[in-house]
Amino acid sequence: MKSMLLTVGLALLILVGFQLGKYLYLKPKNITGEKAFEFTGQLPDGSSFSLSDLKGKYVLLDFWGSWCGPCRQSNPKLASLYAKFNKQSFKDADGFEIVSVALERSAANWSNAIQTDQMIWPYHIMEPGSFDSPTVKAYGVKQIPTKFLINPDGVMMAVDPSFEEIIKLLDARVKT
Repeated sequence: MKSMLLTVGLALLILVGFQLGKYLYLKPKNITGEKAFEFTGQLPDGSSFSLSDLKGKYVLLDFWGSWCGPCRQSNPKLASLYAKFNKQSFKDADGFEIVSVALERSAANWSNAIQTDQMIWPYHIMEPGSFDSPTVKAYGVKQIPTKFLINPDGVMMAVDPSFEEIIKLLDARVKT
């Protein structure tokens, strides 16, 4: 009986250790309070975009993929978030925008997902390939979806926050 309890305890310890290691590995390397990394990309209309173009606004940087089930499931929540905060007046910012960075191999799939999921915000970037792109590496993204809430000064307010956390942080800054 003692050896069985010891075996079960050891197996449980290994399982917890594995899950903790997996969590720490997959967690983005960035931390709240760090400056957001500047990047540039091309928007669907062919125009150039830089993250710094949105300085002075709250920005939700969303890493996703058209092939990613959890990403596609979160897109309606992103659309609701955009609808709620895009036209809001903030105490310390000129607005709110979402920047979607897609890890894609197919421009057609990317474009179709943007339309199908009604991702109506204008800032969509496609990173060719997968987790090897410079932008993905700079942000330490190892799984998607991963989000970063960036303040008007370009500093990360929250790393991979829940939608509830994002709403709470933005609601607290809306002009009343």
